[in-house]
Amino acid sequence: MKEKILIVDDEDRMRKLIVAYLKKEGYETLEAENGMEALNIFKNEKVHLIILDIMMPVMDGLTVCRELRKTSNVPIIFLTAKGEDEDKLLGFELGTDHYVTKPFNMKLLIAKIKSLINRVYNSEPQLKKEHFYDGLYIDELSHKVTVNGSALNLSPKEFDLLVYFALNKDIVLSREKILDYIWGYDFEGDLRTVDSHIKRLREKLGEKAYLISTVRGTGYKFEAKNEE
Repeated sequence: MKEKILIVDDEDRMRKLIVAYLKKEGYETLEAENGMEALNIFKNEKVHLIILDIMMPVMDGLTVCRELRKTSNVPIIFLTAKGEDEDKLLGFELGTDHYVTKPFNMKLLIAKIKSLINRVYNSEPQLKKEHFYDGLYIDELSHKVTVNGSALNLSPKEFDLLVYFALNKDIVLSREKILDYIWGYDFEGDLRTVDSHIKRLREKLGEKAYLISTVRGTGYKFEAKNEE
């Protein structure tokens, strides 16, 4: 069975257009015209990915994202209008995974959807599947992360970042290198995206936030004792 995608946009024409392309690719689709309706659908359906407009009546996309991230790490792609740079940054801080600026190329949106779904649900097992550093446990196959036994609810991008750091322990990673590896060379955002995600990841790591240190003027480094 193909993955199910929820399209949330108050413009009926936009929803129908995206639905048509997704169905052509074999995906199942659900539709919502505002944020409140989207949350209700999400509670009752198995949704694999959400395409979420920011500006909507009743409840906007940023609020929806904030509510979803309290309990779920479902992949989210924001639809934004040009000039909404601050909304994009806030969206990344809240835990979105990608954004597409309107008007957009439908093939680009489909490519981002496929890439994100493949990374989250269909990725090949890596040779090293588990990591344990000073109370931080990472299971790559199940996307499970715990700190001293307590589970963390990380978004897909936050999880990818943490694994990338763990695989590059004690190596200084520039913001450019992180952006290219995690978001891809065709990503439309800027380096502040990296900072926003790392800030959010550190907050979730709590007492283990020190494992990701800032290297002034260069980037970030994962510093830990030898893996247990």
